[in-house]
Amino acid sequence: MRFNVKRQQQIFARTSGYCHICHASLDFDKYGAVGKSGAWEVEHSTPQAKGGTHHLNNLYPACITCNRAKGDNSTRSARAKYGKKRAPLSVRKRRHAKIVNGVKGSVLGAVVGIVVSVDVSGTLAIVGLLIGYVFNPDKLNKH
Repeated sequence: MRFNVKRQQQIFARTSGYCHICHASLDFDKYGAVGKSGAWEVEHSTPQAKGGTHHLNNLYPACITCNRAKGDNSTRSARAKYGKKRAPLSVRKRRHAKIVNGVKGSVLGAVVGIVVSVDVSGTLAIVGLLIGYVFNPDKLNKH
């Protein structure tokens, strides 16, 4: 099934543009571009052959190779091949996780700064904030 651009955007945003199986980075503009790096297509978490629907809660972006290799198998077994247990974070959840990680990094930097020297605590707090915010939350959390 071919999805319109608005629906593709909704599906793509569900995992912030990462394959929901292997977590590789995808390129929105390469929808259906077989053989291209970052190419993707819509994957049905519950396969249509097993009663899966076209409702948004069943649709995820996936590398073309991941999607086709999964076939009508479970998403759990497809992800297990890559050591993954869940889909990448959505845009909203990723933004929240980055803020939380940034705050944690800032607090850690400030504490280390106070222990080392009061003069550098502010600088280390800022460095901790930046480091915590920049890291990919999917890579920091066990999945």
